[in-house]
Amino acid sequence: MGKYSIKDLEKLSGVKAGTLRIWEQRYDLIIPERTETNIRFYSDDELRKLLNITVLLNGGMKISKIAKLKPGEFKDHLFSSYQNELKEHDAQADMFIKNLIVAMIDFDEAAFNKIFKKASERLGFSEAYKKVLYPFLYKVGLMWNMDEINPAQEHFITHLIRQKVIAEIDRIEAPENPQKTFLLYLHEEEFHELGLLISYYLIKLRNHRVYYLGQNVPFEDVVTAGKHLKPDYVVTFYSGSKSEGHNKNLISQALKRLPDTDHLYSCFMPLMKEEGNLHYLGRMDDLENFL
Repeated sequence: MGKYSIKDLEKLSGVKAGTLRIWEQRYDLIIPERTETNIRFYSDDELRKLLNITVLLNGGMKISKIAKLKPGEFKDHLFSSYQNELKEHDAQADMFIKNLIVAMIDFDEAAFNKIFKKASERLGFSEAYKKVLYPFLYKVGLMWNMDEINPAQEHFITHLIRQKVIAEIDRIEAPENPQKTFLLYLHEEEFHELGLLISYYLIKLRNHRVYYLGQNVPFEDVVTAGKHLKPDYVVTFYSGSKSEGHNKNLISQALKRLPDTDHLYSCFMPLMKEEGNLHYLGRMDDLENFL
């Protein structure tokens, strides 16, 4: 079981520690435990509850209303919030998604491979990702937040999808006359690269050159590469492992150090106002608009 300080919760959720203390006192929403030496800490369950609360807050619900929800009502509202993020799928896509969920729960790699192959053959990889894998991953996040799967199942299926994406990237020939150049990376202590890999695939598919630096890249190395390669676009993702203030500072530094490049970033929610050469990627379609 994880043990989190209130500062850890602030970093992971973006909710200030002072606000969390007010919620504890006023609404009894987040309940700390104590060690034998009377030090406060928070469990995985409390972290999950807090992350779910932020989903409802971002959907426009007031904290006072959230605090009054019964467990069943809370779950219903959370499910609706996630559903609103997804596009409509056809019956065939829904069938693939349901089968993938079963394969994940059963740790069944053979079943995953068969389902993925059928989806790719019928839809093509790009459409299979849009209509099947993308909404499937949203459902996986929902299931984790609702404590319906364990992290091992999530890691298992994410790793399999990662392998497939890399294989598809390798199938595409490097462009001889690229239209644009893109530099892709994740900041230090950022390791969730599936979204970045999908971006790599989509960009390369459109005959652009991609310089892929990968995970956990020191910021100064990004700056050095950017100044040397002079890409048209820099692309990065923020998973929420750091505080909002930390990520805003990284964006500001990137804009300052690489002022002649357009900066595209993806995160759970916009971190800064879009203006000039800064662009927020809220959905996969947003990236395609730059391609």
